[in-house]
Amino acid sequence: MLPLRYPRRWFLAGALILAVITAAAILPLAGSAPSVPQADKWLHGLTFLLLALWFTGQYARGYYIWIFAGLCIYGALIELGQALIPYRSAEWLDLGADAAGALAGILVALLLTGGWSVHAERWLEEHLG
Repeated sequence: MLPLRYPRRWFLAGALILAVITAAAILPLAGSAPSVPQADKWLHGLTFLLLALWFTGQYARGYYIWIFAGLCIYGALIELGQALIPYRSAEWLDLGADAAGALAGILVALLLTGGWSVHAERWLEEHLG
């Protein structure tokens, strides 16, 4: 983890984010599916892009490959769980969308946003502390 002032809080926030996403992935779907073609794939990709951005904010570049691998494993576990739940279904293309989103997030972090949590803490200390 990067030298953060509040590493435990960042870790707990990340765990909470993963818990909310996991709950959303295994609970019954509410309402009808959106009319946008492949909307679920876009949702998978965007979710995993945001997850990658979140975790690359707390870890150094040397860990990005592990963040990517961890997110791919997390996506696979979600699909496995959905395959075991009668009211959900698993799809291989969802795994592809997860991996594509995670990779996009890693690339954005490499180019722009990596380590953003350190900057966020500094900004908050300067403006609120």
